Amino acid sequence: MADVTAQPTDLAKDPAANRGWIVTFAGTGINLALGILYAWSVFKAAIAKDFGWDPARLNDPYALCCLVFAFAMILAGRCQDKLGPRVTAFLGGLLVSGGLLWISTTTSYTVWVLGFGVLVGAGIGFGYSAATPPALKWFGPAKTGLIAGLVVAGFGLASVYIAPLSEYLLGHYGVLGAMRFYGVAFLLVVCGLSLLLVNPPAGYVPAGSTAKKKAVAVVLATPGEMLRTRTFYLLWLMYFIGAGAGLMVISSVSGMAKKSMGAAAFIAVAVLAVGNAAGRIVAGILSDRIGRRWTLMIVLLFQAVLMFIAIPVTASQATPALAIVLIATLIGFNYGANLSLFPSFTKDLWGLKNFGVNYGIVFTAWGVGGFALSRVQQMLTASGGGSYRSSFLTAGILLLIGTALTFLLQSPQHQDPSAK
Repeated sequence: MADVTAQPTDLAKDPAANRGWIVTFAGTGINLALGILYAWSVFKAAIAKDFGWDPARLNDPYALCCLVFAFAMILAGRCQDKLGPRVTAFLGGLLVSGGLLWISTTTSYTVWVLGFGVLVGAGIGFGYSAATPPALKWFGPAKTGLIAGLVVAGFGLASVYIAPLSEYLLGHYGVLGAMRFYGVAFLLVVCGLSLLLVNPPAGYVPAGSTAKKKAVAVVLATPGEMLRTRTFYLLWLMYFIGAGAGLMVISSVSGMAKKSMGAAAFIAVAVLAVGNAAGRIVAGILSDRIGRRWTLMIVLLFQAVLMFIAIPVTASQATPALAIVLIATLIGFNYGANLSLFPSFTKDLWGLKNFGVNYGIVFTAWGVGGFALSRVQQMLTASGGGSYRSSFLTAGILLLIGTALTFLLQSPQHQDPSAK
């Protein structure tokens, strides 16, 4: 079905390359708003102080948001494939705004779980799912990693402004006032930028692409066909590990940093976001050059090493702030790499026709990993008297397992089908 948002008359006025970059950066802008999820550690500290919740349940809205976000991607992906990115992203803006405005009225644990965990999670899923597919469709396979990295970099980069802005809003208006501000702001930003998202017209072939008959089976891969491959389950498990381990740290980095940075701990959150965004772009470019599988292996192994290094670094009260910031940046970098590698894997293996729903299914690994491992992290930290040692040790072991699994994965090839 043709995208109902595509307007050939508009395309005739603008060069295809320009339109492609407009769509790419509109998607990046939408993700800059939706990345509020990564600032949870800043909000969690204020919630712990003002709301009186059980410490073991402080991560629940965040963990549920990750889970709902991921599974909403399946429905949102279908919506994106059938109705186009504009409608899907606009719905996402409405859901995120509605959830934030609802939780801005109360300190109730139940309302926050439903408002932030369910409504905001679903809204992020709809907005996020609509940002990448139209951008990828404007460019050839040689730029898949780069374009995917640029679009999702917005999500990772969000904490650069949300962390310090949230500290200001929390200091002047409290948690509820901050949520009210974001509810209104993100309604305007996400819904406004959604109007710039457009798929190429039917029959459009990106520069550098070759439409050969032998590639049709891949291009037309359905969710059912994807689910019948061993590669899907390997990818899912590695995504679960790579994303879940990173989210364990991201959800609590502000608390870790407070030991040595005090009120300036939000800086660690912001710098982690820079690493998060940079990892998405660098890994995307690198995977275009050396292959997805080798890039993923490097990322998972490096992340495992960082988790083990973080154990003594975060345990010491005398650890310099610079060391905390450096560890946070590198962990964010490796975590972010997953978010450009796995959509690129999905496009390479199963094509763009059903990319929205196919990647939505793959992305459930991110949600399950974030939900399960952030819950594990919070319980381990609570039972360990505030120590993060067990969390880092668990994450490091899982990442070593993920690294080993990359050797079972066949790397997608970027060869011209005519050369086979």
